[in-house]
Amino acid sequence: MQQAERVGNMRLTLVSETSAPEVNGVALTLGHLLRGLRERGHLVELVRPRQRRDDRGGAGEFIVAGLPLPGYAGLRFGLPAGRTLLQRWREQRPDLVHVVTEGPLGWSAVSAARRLGIPVTSGYHTNFARYSLHYRLGWLRPTVASYLRGFHRRTQATLVPTAALAAELAGEGVPGVQVVGRGVDSGLFGPHRRNTSLRHLWGAGPEDLVCLFVSRLAPEKNLADVVRAFTELRRQRPTARMVWVGDGPARAALQQAHSEHVFCGEQRGEKLAEHFASADLFLFPSLSETWGNVVGEAMASGLPVVAYRSAAAAELIIDGENGRVVAPGDSAAFVAAVGELAANPVRRQRLGKTARTSVQQRGWPEVVAHFEGILRQTIERR
Repeated sequence: MQQAERVGNMRLTLVSETSAPEVNGVALTLGHLLRGLRERGHLVELVRPRQRRDDRGGAGEFIVAGLPLPGYAGLRFGLPAGRTLLQRWREQRPDLVHVVTEGPLGWSAVSAARRLGIPVTSGYHTNFARYSLHYRLGWLRPTVASYLRGFHRRTQATLVPTAALAAELAGEGVPGVQVVGRGVDSGLFGPHRRNTSLRHLWGAGPEDLVCLFVSRLAPEKNLADVVRAFTELRRQRPTARMVWVGDGPARAALQQAHSEHVFCGEQRGEKLAEHFASADLFLFPSLSETWGNVVGEAMASGLPVVAYRSAAAAELIIDGENGRVVAPGDSAAFVAAVGELAANPVRRQRLGKTARTSVQQRGWPEVVAHFEGILRQTIERR
């Protein structure tokens, strides 16, 4: 393989079982990293599963076989592709392989890279061990946790979004754990996107309170606490509206049980930004996140967030200054915090303004530069 003509630039391969146009935090983060690395002059190839029958991939993509992920319509996992990757990387050897997801494709990518002596790093984006509890598969949790530990011990560095998760994995014997945060696009997400026509479609007047949830509508997101909190506050504010943005396996049951709520489905780009900015209060009780990009997006949109002190909320929110965080799992405290902000519009607006200011300096370019530096150091150590 001819070396890319560059001064200090790298030839990189990223391997992921999810990517755009799929809608989830991993695909979103991957998109920012790919775009940022390419803008910085690096030659980057993405290895991913075929997303539909006629999918041939775009520029800079290498497509492998995949199957639908059970319980998540529209998402796929990659089948093992060790022989294919060995052949490709012998012909076009990357300087480093970064494996984003820990599925069968990810495992085979780590094995192929190790066999060829290519530096390999990994990302820890999804707590699959914790997810198993929400799908009545708790008995599998020790097995899943053991698999994940084994996976990341085979890579030279594991990149995680928070210091708390880094400490947890290091304590489990995973070597080379490093923190790479997440950015917020404060140009896309902001109060300037507020849309009175959209609020009218939701049945909300100028003074009516709109509560918002944005994410996958799935059991692991702890949706019952959203319903509980909104039901309680609506006793005091009958004109309040509950808006759900997203799709997933829990949507049908939610919509049947709460026909008075507004279900908007998946939203992207400026449409998503309008949905954030047109609400008044963001509810996010999930305890399964390793980060949770929507927390930063809500804050950038000028919304006060009520969440459990976990993942992004623990990193970004100072309780009472730019949002509200309560002890993880304390459902009563979560409901009370929502009720408090619902009843106090002045405080709500103050927290929202401070939230916006507090995340404006957390841009994706800084995150990409840090990610780039870790990859370069890994190559140099090798």
